[in-house]
Parts: sequence; C-alpha cells; structure tokens
Amino acid sequence: MKLRICVIGKPKLGFARAGLEEYLGRLQRYTRLELIHLKEGTSAQEGQRLLEASEGYRRVVLDERGELVDTLGFKGRLETWEMQAEKGAAFLIGGAEGHPPVVRQAADWLLALSKLTLQHELALVVLLEQLYRVETLKKGEPYHR
Repeated sequence: MKLRICVIGKPKLGFARAGLEEYLGRLQRYTRLELIHLKEGTSAQEGQRLLEASEGYRRVVLDERGELVDTLGFKGRLETWEMQAEKGAAFLIGGAEGHPPVVRQAADWLLALSKLTLQHELALVVLLEQLYRVETLKKGEPYHR
C-alpha cells in the first residue's frame, strides 16, 4: 500500500528538517512513501489543496480532536486497509490554523498523535517516526520496543 503525506508548508525549523531526513531515509527501505509539501494560504485554500492532493486515497486527517491509538492500533488500521487492497493512505497535516471543517468531514479516519496540540512541523516528524515503527513491527524487527 502506498503512503502519501500531504503537509502544508516546508519545515523551517532545523530539528524538524533533520528529523524529516532521518525518517524518510529509514522508511525508504520498507515502503513506498510520497511526501507532498503544499503551498500555505488561507485555511480554505489549504484545505482545498489537501483534499485535491489526497484524492483517491484513504484520508487520515491528523487533528488533536481525533482518535488516540497506540502503535499496535495504528499498525492494525493500516494493515486492514492494506488487506482491503486500498490504493493507499494519505496523511493530511494542516498549517498553523489547523484543518477547516471540510477537511475533517472528508476524513476516513480522524487521528490524534497526542491530546496536545502539536506544531505542524513536529507532527510531521512524529508521524514519520510512527510509520517507521509500524514498518519495523510488520517485519518483526526490534526497533518497536
């Protein structure tokens, strides 16, 4: 199953860029991952860009109001979609203003990485780390412990 991450803006913080590079490098040996940086704008513009970039994929909208799961629950959801022969999953990360209601309503899964509100660059790094952790679990490798 293909994974696509649609994120508003490019990381400006050095630690976020370093984390992004680290986990993208690790993930490339496990899965097909596409990272799409979308232009910042008004909340409505950003929402439209996210929806267009994720068309045809299962949409996972990252939002602090979403469902909290542990790593095994996250893995289970992705594996279920994989077994259903889904094209892929697109993870949507909004900009500084978060997601407009239209994006949350279009979600196949509203997912919270934490009850805390995360800065979007940090959310991207956390998501990549969890995707990497899921892939190591699927391969029976020790990283997930």
